[in-house]
Amino acid sequence: MINYLKLMVRDERGQGMVEYALIIALIAILLIGGLTALQGGIGDVFTRITNALGGSSGTTSGS
Repeated sequence: MINYLKLMVRDERGQGMVEYALIIALIAILLIGGLTALQGGIGDVFTRITNALGGSSGTTSGS
């Protein structure tokens, strides 16, 4: 049993996959944080564009 545990500690077969998973998780966290920080600013930009084009930002009546 002790020999098996020693082999498991030295086994590095999944090391690369774990590193890639950690990098992807870090990128996802940074993207979520960045988009959350920019959330209000993006809405303001679309409102200004809509106003500049002379459109209304409400719903359409359908007729």
